[in-house]
Amino acid sequence: MLTGKCALVTGSTSGIGLAMAKALAGAGADVMLNGFGDKDEIEATRKSLETEFGVTAHYNGADLSKPDQIKAMMKDAAAKFGGGADILINNAGIQYTALIEDFPPEKWDAIIAINLTSAFHTTRFALPNMKKKNWGRIINTASAHGLVASVQKAAYVAAKHGIMGLTKVTALETAESGITANSICPGWVRTELVERQIEAKAKEGGISVEQAATNLVSDKHPSKQFVTPEQIGQTALFLCSDAASQMTGTHMSVDGGWTAQ
Repeated sequence: MLTGKCALVTGSTSGIGLAMAKALAGAGADVMLNGFGDKDEIEATRKSLETEFGVTAHYNGADLSKPDQIKAMMKDAAAKFGGGADILINNAGIQYTALIEDFPPEKWDAIIAINLTSAFHTTRFALPNMKKKNWGRIINTASAHGLVASVQKAAYVAAKHGIMGLTKVTALETAESGITANSICPGWVRTELVERQIEAKAKEGGISVEQAATNLVSDKHPSKQFVTPEQIGQTALFLCSDAASQMTGTHMSVDGGWTAQ
């Protein structure tokens, strides 16, 4: 389905981002990974994408809190892809929890920079090439927290609400250009980011990690099940398909019923 297309997925060395990169590679797209982690493990992941799916895979380790490194990454993608990414997935994200009055300003700044501002920069660099081709897919990983709020997550909730707004503006500005822009809003996905929250709740409550995980997901998901990274990957793949060519400026909730309540 995506043979001949090129995709850049930020925050894709593990978790949801890697699952989305695998889904796109499985459909024939060449991919560029981005994110932090052990260099050898990242290289092994990059090679495995090429071996398993027969595509070309690249890696760029840009720190998305730094606009100059984002610019360099986008130039690298343009050089390696022969023009630029056809598919841009803004997935990179970090988390920190605290009451507003206790929230460290430097944590606020970092979360807004990586979870929101980086998507503005990648999008502004990606759009000219997409417009030349009259085709493009921009997918922003928002969250159930782009629709509803939770305590102690001021920066994360603000960023996710913001990225959904950015998605809508991008969609309107590209509506006649063959480009779509949409958000995916996952609920609880048991990634490393969520695992740290589970461990903190286990320690705080003096309970096992598995009990804390059950409590966490049951509190929000009527399904009482975690979403899997692979399910998010397949959702992203659908948004890249012809079937979704008239879906733009909207969001897809994959949250076990969380935001239906």
